[in-house]
Amino acid sequence: MHLTKKEEAMCNGEYGETIRKSMDILVALGDIYGASELVDITSAQVSGVSYKTIGQAGLEYLEDLAKDDKGVATVTSTLNPPGTDLDNWDKFGFPEEFSIKQNQIVDAYGRLGITKTCTCTPYLVGNVPRFKDHISWSESSAVAFVNSVIGARTNREGGPGALAAAIVGKTPLYGFHLPENRTADWIINVDTPLSGADFGALGYIVGQNVGGDIPYFVLENTPDNNDLKTLGAALASSGSVALYHVEDITPEFDVADKNNAFEKLTITKEDILETRKNLTTTNKEADLICLGCPHASLEEIKKVSEIVKGKTIKNKLWICTSISVKASADRMGYTKTIEDAGGNIVCDTCMVVAPIEDMGFKVIGVNSAKAANYVPSMCGLDVVYGDVEELIQFE
Repeated sequence: MHLTKKEEAMCNGEYGETIRKSMDILVALGDIYGASELVDITSAQVSGVSYKTIGQAGLEYLEDLAKDDKGVATVTSTLNPPGTDLDNWDKFGFPEEFSIKQNQIVDAYGRLGITKTCTCTPYLVGNVPRFKDHISWSESSAVAFVNSVIGARTNREGGPGALAAAIVGKTPLYGFHLPENRTADWIINVDTPLSGADFGALGYIVGQNVGGDIPYFVLENTPDNNDLKTLGAALASSGSVALYHVEDITPEFDVADKNNAFEKLTITKEDILETRKNLTTTNKEADLICLGCPHASLEEIKKVSEIVKGKTIKNKLWICTSISVKASADRMGYTKTIEDAGGNIVCDTCMVVAPIEDMGFKVIGVNSAKAANYVPSMCGLDVVYGDVEELIQFE
């Protein structure tokens, strides 16, 4: 891989130890994947944040990196969700020792120049690249959204690789950074209208079939951005999809060259209904309804507030979102409406990376196929999958 003189100096430690370590990671990735060079990026999104997933070793690694004041992010960079609501962990019953360690992890990232706005939907809080920008993002659902809906260019990076790219401001030029690697592999014909949790079921089916390939969807009705967010999250979790196209919707559909796709798949109403049923693992009622995987948008919070207004929720309700979106919900009065009904808006974290298995919950109600896929394996809990209106019960 060709390096400029400045990049070689970075590799030799002339810009500090943290930058040298970061270059080591990027050069190794470039060599593995056959990159010709490094390319400048405009944005990074870093995973590997929850204490549940990176543990004490991860915390110590980050604190060691953060000792070098020369090694800080050089581009707009945000964090993935941690394992707690950082400010209100005690209010919601998160374990104290876990929560203290979790805040130390986020503080270390802050010293590395990564914005401590923790969310899996960075495109909702100001980290919004432009069409065809080269970026380095690592959260799987965010990668699917930014590649597909915005049309920026990123591979599905690991946490260390995205952090290294944030610090150096560069990433190896390979994979989805190259236009020739962004064309469709599959045509997915969906012969039924979709709404709500149907989009998660669709993504779950297709992800299992296509793996890491690029699907091109032909839909009967027009999805909004929340539907596309749900679809991409399911595609990325049941398969490893980092880019998809939707005919007449996503910005690169017309150059996706669907006529060269080597596989075709038709999805019927029966397929959607069967998948929705199969994503539920128990016939018990959920004791926690947890929405916002990926993090809820302001429009999704508004919808929940309209559903629960003037009522009393029977089961516990968490809506997971970023602190930025919650601030907007506070000002619009949605938070108060939800709290008056007995629910809560929980910032920063989500049900997948939080230690909910240690907090007394047994069955989690979700409208996210990603959460339905991960909660049983990562948390050891049962899930009930459905639309918001089906999940929330009232007294």
